[in-house]
Amino acid sequence: MSTAAENDPAAPGTAPRRARCARCQRPLTHCLCAHIPSLPNRTRVLILQHPDEARHAMNTARLAALGLQNAELLVGETFPQLDGIVAAAEQAVLLFPATAGSCGTPAPGTGVDLLVVPDATWRKARGIVRANPVLEALPRLTLAQGTPSAYRIRKAPDPGAVSTVEAIARALQQLEPQGTFDALLAPFHVLVEQQIAAMGAETYRRNYW
Repeated sequence: MSTAAENDPAAPGTAPRRARCARCQRPLTHCLCAHIPSLPNRTRVLILQHPDEARHAMNTARLAALGLQNAELLVGETFPQLDGIVAAAEQAVLLFPATAGSCGTPAPGTGVDLLVVPDATWRKARGIVRANPVLEALPRLTLAQGTPSAYRIRKAPDPGAVSTVEAIARALQQLEPQGTFDALLAPFHVLVEQQIAAMGAETYRRNYW
């Protein structure tokens, strides 16, 4: 049972909550909105974010959704609206590693107009795909090998792993090679630097170098 003190951010003995930007959800002192672009993208991006990621301080999927003109972020584990969204697309693809029996990556310019992106840990992302059967039937978009991730404050078991915003930028670059999506990463780079500054240089060197 919670107490009145626990529910009252101004109560004695509790730390007041920092005011946050309503758009980027960062503390106002670390607002990223000035760095978020508004990039045109022909391919609609639909991000399916696990609720655990929505509460994460490094919510890079939100940065991607804000930085693209044609993007939407949905939070949950099951998405009943997906059937209609996929049916309305000319060609939808799932940003997810290909598996035995799954369709391969469509070539650029083959009519892909919807990119579906699960945002979760690998285990929970697989859970989202299994919980929404329409996703199982989609062709998989597999990212080409690229530069190492700039996500310098998270250790990943796979050296090729990237953050969600990096994955989306690379996927769009594959699907729309005539465009450029580097600017989508601008707020992400600032966010990483903010987190490093908050933990301190010594802590960063000890844990991430």
